[in-house]
Amino acid sequence: MSPWPIVGHEWAVGLLEEAVRADHLSHAYLLTGSPHVGKTTLATAFAQALVCARGAGYPCGKCAACQRIPQGRYPDVQTIAAEKATIQIDQVRALQADAALSPLEGRYRVFIIQEIERATRPAANALLKILEEPSPHVLLVLTSARRDRVLPTILSRCQVIGLRPLPLAQIQEALTRQWNVAPDQAALLARLSCGALGWAVQAHSDTELWQTRARILDEFQTFAARDVLQRLSYSEALSRQKDQLENVLGMWMTWWRDVLLMQQGLPDAIVNLDRRAQLSQQADLHTPEAVTGALRDLTLTYRRLNANVNARLALDVLMLRLPAPAAA
Repeated sequence: MSPWPIVGHEWAVGLLEEAVRADHLSHAYLLTGSPHVGKTTLATAFAQALVCARGAGYPCGKCAACQRIPQGRYPDVQTIAAEKATIQIDQVRALQADAALSPLEGRYRVFIIQEIERATRPAANALLKILEEPSPHVLLVLTSARRDRVLPTILSRCQVIGLRPLPLAQIQEALTRQWNVAPDQAALLARLSCGALGWAVQAHSDTELWQTRARILDEFQTFAARDVLQRLSYSEALSRQKDQLENVLGMWMTWWRDVLLMQQGLPDAIVNLDRRAQLSQQADLHTPEAVTGALRDLTLTYRRLNANVNARLALDVLMLRLPAPAAA
């Protein structure tokens, strides 16, 4: 069993451990992957391995440095996160000032910058100066859920490590073994997580998250009773909830995927295990052509929104095209 406090991502852990052991480190790393897949957890463990008192190439988890880093109390490791949805130039300037100082306790000053794609253009350009003229005692670990939104000039100066979604069986096992989740609940969480263990762990104890999921799916079931004007009114309300759009469309896509799987005689492959009866009803009421059409329209809308198309117009078109699921 790996001494790293990481579930899965064995190849990435092996790469970083070998770099620490051989003292052959890049000055900057970029960890990419879907939200909650484990980027920040791996970045923190990497920082622990770099300054661990035992110097074994991995975090021992017991020395003062390993224990203080997750608590934010180790002076040579700092985490920078977005403020008001963006990383500001003042944050990068503060990083520049700190990077000019020698480490207080360890060999390196490590800066973990979360969601680098959220950096404003001035902030990204300021960070680029650090990447172009790295100090030997400074190591940057960037994370991003949207590699396509990271400046190419930043990408080219980092060693990129892409984290893939974990196998569902691995997530289910971790939930039951490490977080004492009941087997049935662990199976549902693993399916809903789409390979992101962090989401599953959060969802296990987050009542609000479950309530939000139930509300979104229940609202979706009311489409059968909505006329055109009501659908357009819902579209308007949804377009104003920009922070929820991706989540809502993702749930709808998963729903129609499950309906299609039910139609294909694959009920064991569905994600929404707790809604099996409703999905079975939907599978009987819609043709496979209608379901695949819904999935196609949802995928197209998702791409349009990511391309900054007017959200209200894109959602209006979607609402008028989606088939009406039957009421529960």
